[in-house]
Order: sequence, then C-alpha cells, then structure tokens
Amino acid sequence: MKKKTAALLATFLLTISMVLGACSNDDSSSSDGKKEITVWAMGEEGKKLSELSDKFEEENPDIKVKVQAIPWENAHDKLLTAVASQKGPDIVQLGTTWVPEFADAGALLDLSPYLEDYPEFKPENYFEGAADSMTFDDQVIGVPWYVETRVLYYRTDLLKEAGFEEPPATWDELKDAATKLSDREDDYYGLDIDMNDQITPFIFAWQNGYDMDVENKDLNFDSPEFREAMKYYNSYFKEGLSQTAEGVDIVQAFKDDKKPMFFSGPWMINILNDQAPDLEGKWDVAVMPEKETNTSSIGGSNFSIFHNSENVDEALKYLSYMNDVDTQLEWLDISNTLPSRVKAWEDPALSDNEMYATLGEQLENTEGAPQMKEFEAMAQELLASIERINVGGADVDKELDKFSKKANEMLED
Repeated sequence: MKKKTAALLATFLLTISMVLGACSNDDSSSSDGKKEITVWAMGEEGKKLSELSDKFEEENPDIKVKVQAIPWENAHDKLLTAVASQKGPDIVQLGTTWVPEFADAGALLDLSPYLEDYPEFKPENYFEGAADSMTFDDQVIGVPWYVETRVLYYRTDLLKEAGFEEPPATWDELKDAATKLSDREDDYYGLDIDMNDQITPFIFAWQNGYDMDVENKDLNFDSPEFREAMKYYNSYFKEGLSQTAEGVDIVQAFKDDKKPMFFSGPWMINILNDQAPDLEGKWDVAVMPEKETNTSSIGGSNFSIFHNSENVDEALKYLSYMNDVDTQLEWLDISNTLPSRVKAWEDPALSDNEMYATLGEQLENTEGAPQMKEFEAMAQELLASIERINVGGADVDKELDKFSKKANEMLED
C-alpha cells in the first residue's frame, strides 16, 4: 500500500509539473539589471551561507544571490511543493539520503553535459562515498558540498583506568572495553548507541561484510553478514552495555563519566570543546573498530540545480565557486563542516589537526546510503524492528524476517 501511494504521489507531482510548466519561473532579473539566482539551503548552513554568497557576488558583479534558509523539519514538504508547482529555486541543498527521491521525480538537472567546462564537478574530485551520491540513473544530478562521517569518541582517561592505552580497534576490543567500563558502577554504560540514528545499524552491517545490490534490487537483509551484525548491535543492549532509554544528553553523560564512548560526526568536536571545556586533554576520536573492515558512513549535503532553472549558467558558476578548494576551506572556518573535495584535505588546517586528520582517515573507508528512493522508509522500518528487539525483547531472527519481508515489498510495483 505504501509503495502504491508513493507511486501515485510521484505521478501526481509530475503531472502537475507538466501542467504548470508554462509558469515555471518569474523574471529572474533583479531591479538593478543583474541576474538573480535563488538558493535554498537548510538549517544552520542556510543561515550562514549568505557570508560566502556575498563574496561570490563581489567576484561576479552581474549576479545577485538570494539565499533562503529553510529549517530541516520543513524542507522535505517545501521541496515536494516546489516539484509540483515548478516554482523551485535555481539551486537547492539536499541531504544525501534525499537525493534519490527527488532525482527519481525528475526535479534535478543533469549536469553531465557541463562536466567538460566544469571539470571540478567530476566524481574523481570527491571521496568515493560522496561521489556515489552524485549520480542517479547514469545522470550527474548534484555536486557534494560538504561531507560528514561517524567516528568513535572516547574518554582517554577512563579507558586508561580500565586498562586500555589505545582506543578499541576491533569489535572484540570494543565489546571488551564497553564491558569493563559499564562494570564500574550501577547506571554506568560502556558505549552509547543512539537507537534513533538510522545509519548506525548499517555501519555495523558494512563492517561485517554486508552489501546491497541496488542495481538488481537484492537487499540481502536475510544474509548472514546482516543478521550477525544486527545481533552484535543488539548484544550491547542485551548485556546492559548501552542504555535502551534516551537518558541524559550525551555531552552531560560524557562529562559525568557515565557514557565514555559513543559514535558521532565532526560537529561533536566543537560541541565538546564549547560545552565540556573541563575535559580538555581527556578525550579523543578514533576511526571505527573493525570486523571485516572498519567502514563508516559518509553523509553530508549536495548542491543540485533545479531542472527548470532559467539561470543555469549563473547557477553553475555559483556551484563552481562553492566547490573551489579555497572556498571549501573558508566554509570549514565558518561552519565547521568538512570539505567534500579530497584536495582540500591536503591543507594544514586539516592535515595538521589530529582530530580532523582522523576524520579524513575514516573518510577514506566509508559507504553512503544506498541510492534508492525507498531507503529512508526501509531505514525507519529497521529502527522500529530494532526497538522491538532491544526494548521489547522480541526474537531477533523473527523480527528481522518480518523486516526483510517488508523491505522487499517496498520494491514491488
């Protein structure tokens, strides 16, 4: 039923798009005769983007940039409306997991014809996982703007007290460290795992050798690699090493010694520096512990051009400016988000910073969310199954059987 509803919605949106095509965009010239391009950017990035856009305007005095900051919670619905009405922006920021849905709806301009004039857009300039998010149905439908990955945050002092001079490098070492740390006192835990984070289960699965064949629609959720990873994930909750309830804020729990290890992205570095200054020198980050591999996720945001933009040339110039190595390094300074261009990581601002260097090392071994429009719904189904297992005590194999069946049904026409 969900699949049929989604298909009807997509048909409805595309039908309206064709009907309203004649009124695609208003006059894109500003009152002073400049070409005006509109950019929709999400969350905090949207609030800060004007600073870089002003500099772009200085270098391109014939172009005016209008940035609209959109809260993430409103962004998806607003983008759907834009697809239907053909009154979208020239440029849109998309989280990488949203790319397949809007590419499938035909909302994103194919950039393939422009790669010769803009070689910096070519996939080889970006980390492999980020490059995977650029393409859909053999079209280049976006350019990575910034990236993020998950690493292990840990209290160096508490691990040392527990007998570990180095961070855990394998699954076995991670379980051993988490067990010893959780044994310190009642209501103390070894590893915090956010059960609302849809990518963490897949990180464990990838580390155990799991792979999904998107092209042939082989989800492989019934494979030994996936099942073993989910059982390992569950074992932290089953053994009391991770908290099933949300509990206190992770920063506070990290400060209070109650949760000395957790997985998170680059944004947490500045959060800890700002909110836990007393912990300076007592924590660090490490690449993910490995099983078959130490694969982590790669996410972030891409810039895409809406398919009906009347200002493609100006939009391409804007994308080129934003993805210049120097601009990306400036954006790192402004927003603390990581550059998508591999070449940017040669700069001392990243290579000489030990924590950023660790993130850069992890980015070399990452997987992106599968490029399929059904992935978001599948991931939410998996989280629901995991909650029934971790909190409700449901049988792992039976629950995963149900999940695998539901996920495959989502692929059916």
